[in-house]
Amino acid sequence: MSQYFEVHPRNPQPRLIRQAAEILRRGGVIAYPTDATYALGCRVADKAAVERIRAIRRLDSHHELTLVCRDLGHLATYAKVDNTAFRILRALTPGPYTFILRGTREVPRRLLDPRRRTVGLRVPDHPVVQALVEALGEPLMSTTAQLPGEDRPLTEPCEIRERLGHALDLVLDAGAGGIEPTTVVDMTGPVPEVVRVGAGDPAPLLA
Repeated sequence: MSQYFEVHPRNPQPRLIRQAAEILRRGGVIAYPTDATYALGCRVADKAAVERIRAIRRLDSHHELTLVCRDLGHLATYAKVDNTAFRILRALTPGPYTFILRGTREVPRRLLDPRRRTVGLRVPDHPVVQALVEALGEPLMSTTAQLPGEDRPLTEPCEIRERLGHALDLVLDAGAGGIEPTTVVDMTGPVPEVVRVGAGDPAPLLA
C-alpha cells in the first residue's frame, strides 16, 4: 500500500515535499494534485517508472505523456520556443494548459512523438506541484489520474489510494481535485490550435 501524505494546498510542508521528492528519486510513482485534476507522476529519466504509469492507465507507447515544469524558463529547456510561442506561454503560464511543442535534446527520444518530435509540457498553477518540482530539480513525467474505461478522473485522494495504492508509492493529499483536464494547445503550426478545451480558458488563443 502506498504512503499517504496530507499536505497543505497553499503552503505545503517542506519536510513532506522533500520526502516526496526522495521517493521519486528512488524510482517511485506518485499521485499528486494540479490546478486541473490529480495526476500520476514520476521522474522523466526513469523508464521503469514511466512504464508503471503506462500500465496503470493501460496506455500504449504512442500515447504522449506530459512534462510538468516549474516555470517558463524550465519549460524552455525541454521545448523549442520561438518569440510568438514565448509571448503566448508567458501569458498563460502558470495555468491549466498543456502545450504541444517540438522537444529539445533534453527530452528522451522514447518520450517524443516519433513522427513530429513533439512533447506535451505544462506549468501548473498549484503550490504543491510547484514545490515538488522545485525540490526534485527536474520536471515530472505526468498523466491524469484516470482509470481505464472511466470517463472522468479520480478526484478524492483517499479513493486514489484505495483503488491505486497497490500500484503507487505515494499519494499527496491536498484536498479534492477537479474533474476537468487541461486545455491542450498545439504550438507547432503557424498559429496555435486548441486541440482540447478543458480547464484553461481558450478565449485568449482564439482572439
